[in-house]
Amino acid sequence: MPITLIFYDGVCGLCNRFVTFLLRRDRRATFRFAPLQGDLAREVLVPRGIDPSQLSSIVMVAGWKTSDERTFSRSRAVLEALDLLGSGWRVMAALGRLVPRPLADFAYAVTARYRYHAFGRFEACPIPPPEWRGRFLE
Repeated sequence: MPITLIFYDGVCGLCNRFVTFLLRRDRRATFRFAPLQGDLAREVLVPRGIDPSQLSSIVMVAGWKTSDERTFSRSRAVLEALDLLGSGWRVMAALGRLVPRPLADFAYAVTARYRYHAFGRFEACPIPPPEWRGRFLE
């Protein structure tokens, strides 16, 4: 199964909760994670025209290091991640795709703007528990 790489704001409480949500439900272990603040984000995202220093978006690279690589950001990245979880999450993703992308991205942008205030901010990227450390690339 191809690897899906998710870049997230490593110090954001909401982003870390989303990563934990995915880890707990990713039965096929297809997701790998790296902070937007790291070297890997610059290496992978800058050639795609994405500035990883703009921490207001999650970025997902599906099929990482394959000829079928696809890059998603903001609301589309969240929906694609839910879809990859399968089962009922696939239905949730399909329902989410019914929302027009500009509206979904607007809601994402509002959430991103206030996420530190609402969900907290870490001083540094939290260290994952031992059972998940292999899923983090930085």
